[in-house]
Amino acid sequence: MTTDTTTQAPASSEVVLDARGVTMRFGGLTAVRNVDLTVNSGEIVGLIGPNGAGKTTFFNCLTGLYIPTEGEVRYKGTVLPPKSFKVTAAGVARTFQNIRLFANMTVLENVLVGRHTRTKEGLWSALVRGPGFKRAEKASEERAMELLEFIGLAHKRDHLARNLPYGEQRKLEIARALASEPGLLLLDEPTAGMNPQETRATEELVFAIRDQGIAVLVIEHDMRFIFNLCDRVAVLVQGEKLVEGDSATVQGDERVVAAYLGEPFEGAPGAEEIAEVAAAEANADTTKDAAPGKETDR
Repeated sequence: MTTDTTTQAPASSEVVLDARGVTMRFGGLTAVRNVDLTVNSGEIVGLIGPNGAGKTTFFNCLTGLYIPTEGEVRYKGTVLPPKSFKVTAAGVARTFQNIRLFANMTVLENVLVGRHTRTKEGLWSALVRGPGFKRAEKASEERAMELLEFIGLAHKRDHLARNLPYGEQRKLEIARALASEPGLLLLDEPTAGMNPQETRATEELVFAIRDQGIAVLVIEHDMRFIFNLCDRVAVLVQGEKLVEGDSATVQGDERVVAAYLGEPFEGAPGAEEIAEVAAAEANADTTKDAAPGKETDR
């Protein structure tokens, strides 16, 4: 089913993300099937597909929220552990389709939360608040302020996150992800609900993140945004990678056009199977959200 026309990365590029044969089943339903995807250093790669294509499920497999039924995910050559907080510590950060900020914490405090994987002070140090703890606390706040300056929210450091406009909440979530000092940033629909000006600002922000040496993998439904932004684009349709290549290759593929128009192509699943997979994904997400303590794993 897959047509791979990926442009070869320069020989000096490092493979940051290497997902091989990733498959995710919910019972007898397959939401993601045998997907291969790489992201190289200095790249912005897009992941697109119609609703229910398995994009967010694939992201969850990459970041430890789901344990793939088959396949493996490597970050800079090392297989990632099946725990999201360990994936973050390894160097992979993400944002979510639905914003997940701490609404009653300040802008600065939200970014400081993202620093916890990079601080070395333990419980005892925090309790006695010795010199080492104070130095680490000061360094974390300085780095958090640098990130707020980078995204343009330094002047709102003491505002509650819930009081920010929608577009600024999206930017704050990106800053919190960057606070963990990732080598790879995964963005799940970063421009959803934004107006054209906010979308353009997000595009410039992602380019600036890439220019800092961070590879980016992004899911997005705004085709203009994705094709302007990305070096390569992969298309998922009903859990399988249909095609991968540069913007011209993907836009010119008749199967991609048919998938977005809802027209069947050879080997496409029926409507009943599509609905069953979507329901299984939704049920899995609900179960995870209901489990005690899971929010700290995200």
